[in-house]
Amino acid sequence: MANLTVDTLEQLRQHFNKAPYPNVPLELYPDKPNSLYIHNLTTAYYRRNQRVISPVGRVILDAGCGTGFKSLELAIANPGAKIVGIDISEDSVVMARQRLAYHKIDNVEFHAIPVEQLAQLDMQFDYINCDDVLYLVPDPIKALQNMRSVLKPEGIIRANFHSETGRRLHRVSQEFFRMLGCMQGPPEASEIELVRQVMGNLIDGVTLLQTWNKEYFSRDELVLANHLLQNDKSWSIHQFFAALKSADLEFVNMVDWWSWNLADLFNNVEELPLEVVMRLAELSIEDQLALYESMNVLHRLLDVWSGHPGQSNVYTPIEDWSDTDWYGATVHFHPQLLSAQFKQDFLACVSNSTMFNTEGYLRTTTAFPTSIFIDSVMTGCLLPLLDGARSFQDLLNRRMHLQPINPVTMEPVTPELAFLPLKQILTQLENMGYVMLECSK
Repeated sequence: MANLTVDTLEQLRQHFNKAPYPNVPLELYPDKPNSLYIHNLTTAYYRRNQRVISPVGRVILDAGCGTGFKSLELAIANPGAKIVGIDISEDSVVMARQRLAYHKIDNVEFHAIPVEQLAQLDMQFDYINCDDVLYLVPDPIKALQNMRSVLKPEGIIRANFHSETGRRLHRVSQEFFRMLGCMQGPPEASEIELVRQVMGNLIDGVTLLQTWNKEYFSRDELVLANHLLQNDKSWSIHQFFAALKSADLEFVNMVDWWSWNLADLFNNVEELPLEVVMRLAELSIEDQLALYESMNVLHRLLDVWSGHPGQSNVYTPIEDWSDTDWYGATVHFHPQLLSAQFKQDFLACVSNSTMFNTEGYLRTTTAFPTSIFIDSVMTGCLLPLLDGARSFQDLLNRRMHLQPINPVTMEPVTPELAFLPLKQILTQLENMGYVMLECSK
């Protein structure tokens, strides 16, 4: 078994030395709001503890950094943090160093080592990003254990694994091309061309075509990362949870939690039989996720945040907050939201007394509308958040100052009347990831 592990690691090294991944131009600057939002460690900590932390001074590991594009995203999403990247491919590490240097990011270092040798860095990390890596290593559980061993007590690991259901056809494809003699060594251009010829010749309606689209004809890296990916593995939700337990890690949340809501699979949950609703609510988080996966084959990756056991605070969900909780709350715009464009557009709506459309600044969701419109009074109320956190009470006072008179009744607006609209808009924005709410408890 030891020889198999060595052989597998060497096979991986050869694969990614021959075909470094991702194949992204050096000069390309990350600008996808969703990716930066996920890579911002503030997001993960808030989802676990409903607390807002700063990335300044934090140490972040990009485990399996490849050519450094995600390391660059991590650096941009977490200003003031130190980025450390490791990868088994020496050629990829060279490209990662060049990429970060090109973008003038200097608080970063890279090492050509596998995850199995993390301990030799003699470092501890606040956040570990292990993205599109775990399903390739010889022993995924051992890799999780190695990452846990260098994780600070309150740190968080982001790791993902190919979904057993979502990846089924790709495994069929890989086995098919393996039977044709492919994937016996480092990837060859002739193998990529063979895949294209075969897939391009399948008749319409063949199930395997669900793994293929026109981009694969021009992008070699897509073929290599899917149809010719060596050592590819997949797990079910239950297998992933078992792996976390074996590595002494505690599940925190799905990274793309908004797309794992069972209630979204029904037209109207309130019309379901009461016993069904109650039974679904009684299921563990693990069972709810497993049920979702079995009912709706949507995800290529099972993307998970985890950490040391006992670090998840038990807090009251926002939908269960009392009025007292709200009056004592602190409100933040998510730091990833505060781009120059967002600030400019937000200010323009306040200045021109127009509605503000939230669409496109952070991410889309399935659980909630992709956009909401905020009137000019409410945007004026939220304006101070562009400069930093404010108490809910401060925003409420500003709301009453901006609109002291009810335009319909011409009666003075009381704190009680101003409270509900502000609470409602902040709840919507929190559900979308735009704001973060901290309870004073």
